[in-house]
Amino acid sequence: MSIFKKIMTAIRGGASEAGEAIIDANATRIFEQEIRDAENHLTKAKRDLTGVMAEQMSAQREVSRLEKEISEHEGYAGQALEKGDETLALAVAEKIANLESELADQQQAHNSFAGNANRLKELVKKSERQVTEHKRQLSMVKTTESVQKATSAITDNFSSSNSKLLSAKDSLERIKAKQQKFDDKMKAAELLESEDSDTSLAAQLKAAGIGAQDSSANSVLDRIKAKQK
Repeated sequence: MSIFKKIMTAIRGGASEAGEAIIDANATRIFEQEIRDAENHLTKAKRDLTGVMAEQMSAQREVSRLEKEISEHEGYAGQALEKGDETLALAVAEKIANLESELADQQQAHNSFAGNANRLKELVKKSERQVTEHKRQLSMVKTTESVQKATSAITDNFSSSNSKLLSAKDSLERIKAKQQKFDDKMKAAELLESEDSDTSLAAQLKAAGIGAQDSSANSVLDRIKAKQK
């Protein structure tokens, strides 16, 4: 039985880890949905607040109406007393007492609506500030995720292509070496051809003063003078 309990505990632990992994993998999406839910609740709260404020205004109108009616009846009672009609004045006073009782109830209702409205207004403002802050944080989180993904992609691409880059560099060096070798062969062939040609040999003899030399006016004149001696 103890082994079975441990197995069940291990299964629950694995399920918990899997659940946490899912939450971590979708943390941004969950956070964004929670913000949307908060905005929906905030919209409903504003509608409820308008209802409370409407009840407050209605109660205020009723308070004003009762206060006006009480003032009017107090005038009526005074007029009855001036005419010596205490019975009528008492009836009016009884009406005033009922109006004052109703006024007290309406004033209490108005105060309650006003207090609730003020409290709800503060809660709405606080919630709006929190939602705004959460949206700002969400924007930062998304930006950070984008940067991290871009950095990861660059790193992965560099790592995977690193060997290809090295291979391409080796190929380039081989091509350059091959081209240099070809140039060297061409220069060697040109040099060999130059050394083996008659032109090259004649140039070397001329430089040494051997063989036929180019005739010039001076050389011809020198030759004639030598024959006259």
